[in-house]
Amino acid sequence: MLSKEMQKALNEQVNAEFWSAYLYLSMSVDAADKGYKGVANWFAVQFKEEQAHAQIFMNYLLSRGARINLAPIAEVQTEWASPLEMFRATLEHEKKVTAMIHNLCHIAADEHDFASSNMLAWFVDEQIEEEENAQDLIAELEKVDDSKLGLYMVDKELAARTYTVPAPLAGKE
Repeated sequence: MLSKEMQKALNEQVNAEFWSAYLYLSMSVDAADKGYKGVANWFAVQFKEEQAHAQIFMNYLLSRGARINLAPIAEVQTEWASPLEMFRATLEHEKKVTAMIHNLCHIAADEHDFASSNMLAWFVDEQIEEEENAQDLIAELEKVDDSKLGLYMVDKELAARTYTVPAPLAGKE
């Protein structure tokens, strides 16, 4: 059985994951509105990933006999100056999510909750990947600076991204 503190923290994480999804959906819409189809695609895939992350947490809560308490999703930003600004905002946001995941790990460790620690290990690795992806895209966009051709090429590259069901959900959807 999960402690009340862990249940509360995991429910807060569910809300944070849905907020992240909403943020990335907003970025996708803004990019599409500005004609960056590839950037829009990248963020649309990210939107799906964040929804999947919320589902993983909800599945875990249910498997442990805990109640899921869905909370309202707070408003998100709706415009960014450029794709570079979107990815800079993404990196800053992912750093906050990493801190939240680490906090969950601290709670699990303090409570000797090995099942939660085991589940959270996947998210620790996932956050490394999330931050690295954002850092790589920032570096790529900084290299092209304001070059329209360079931005066009990056946009084309991002159009190829596809959604993959995360391992903890494989076979459960």
